[in-house]
Amino acid sequence: MSAAGLSRRSCLVSLGSFSVAPAAWLGMPTQAHAGSQLEEPLMDSVRTALNSAVSNAAPPEPDFPNTETRLVYLRWLGTMSDRLRKRKPEWEVRRDFLQTVWYESRRAGLDVSLVLGLIQVESAFRKFAVSSVGARGYMQVMPFWTRVIGDGDAGKLFHMQTNLRFGCVILRHYLDRERGDLFLTLGRYNGSRGRDPYPNAVFAAQRNWLFDGRMTG
Repeated sequence: MSAAGLSRRSCLVSLGSFSVAPAAWLGMPTQAHAGSQLEEPLMDSVRTALNSAVSNAAPPEPDFPNTETRLVYLRWLGTMSDRLRKRKPEWEVRRDFLQTVWYESRRAGLDVSLVLGLIQVESAFRKFAVSSVGARGYMQVMPFWTRVIGDGDAGKLFHMQTNLRFGCVILRHYLDRERGDLFLTLGRYNGSRGRDPYPNAVFAAQRNWLFDGRMTG
């Protein structure tokens, strides 16, 4: 993000590995090679809508209209859990994380595989990751967002659901601003709008999290 315009290609090399520094597993803040969203003026109506979006405290409980969609979700959860096992060895931690990503992605109208790809590139699935410019947590949210559309407590960005909710709401906001153009949306999220290393890195990572939701058997 920013100066560090950071060679996203070199970032990919380091994030492509499943090995993570032990400090990350101990819950200690760990440096992340991520960019930063740029603070931009927001119309009052947009600020109000975003504030409402992050304030809704609904718990991340999946809601299924029928048995078939529930079974598809459970297949997705099992498949993603297997793929994430090396990064998050504990089943309960994986389940809670994936359930929250699924919930917040759908709540914001985003493709869950895209959100997982973005998290892989931004923080390598490290809850306490901190970038050189101060972006925090799984989705590397800049602290100013908690002042702009939250209660000002940047420490909450290390809380799993809070971080994922802010990240998904911000990504959705940028997607709307860019009229559905994912390439520009991802660049804006990273603070490198118009340049291709970061969007390409996310699109490449997204392929690791694609899922065929069709029922089998």
